[in-house]
Amino acid sequence: MGNRDRLTRSMSRPKRLTGHLASNRKARHDYEILEKLEAGIALLGTEVKSVREGRIQLKDSYVEVVDGEAYLVGVHISPYTHGNRANHDPERRRKLLLKRREIERIMGRTTIQGQTCVPLAVYLKGNRIKVEIALAKGKKLYDKRQAERAKLMDKEAREAIGEGRG
Repeated sequence: MGNRDRLTRSMSRPKRLTGHLASNRKARHDYEILEKLEAGIALLGTEVKSVREGRIQLKDSYVEVVDGEAYLVGVHISPYTHGNRANHDPERRRKLLLKRREIERIMGRTTIQGQTCVPLAVYLKGNRIKVEIALAKGKKLYDKRQAERAKLMDKEAREAIGEGRG
């Protein structure tokens, strides 16, 4: 009987392994994504609570490498609603937790090859908050138009195939 109770208790416990918190749709529109990386992020306690509530904005943010350390710049994390005077600064630079070789690769690509590094998404992985960052190359205006045209043609093709089935 004891094993059965343990089994039912573990089955009823909610498990939230991953959860999408925020995405940077503008980055996917403005840049051609070349390579993606996953990074941890060093946050304060009130920042963690705000991020878990989904109060984070990635618009116009980027990754900056200073003295061999990667930082997330321009990310806005709203102050925690139940925080006190020890609440965090919404616009501060936040350190990214990456391996040394990953930081060197980002630094090399951004300085030598003229690419940029932007955050694409913030999500939960277990109890950790992770940031998906990407090495990207800026799109020209005609590239954006071409991408929009291709997306529209794909949509029309899917609709035509859907009508043919019905």
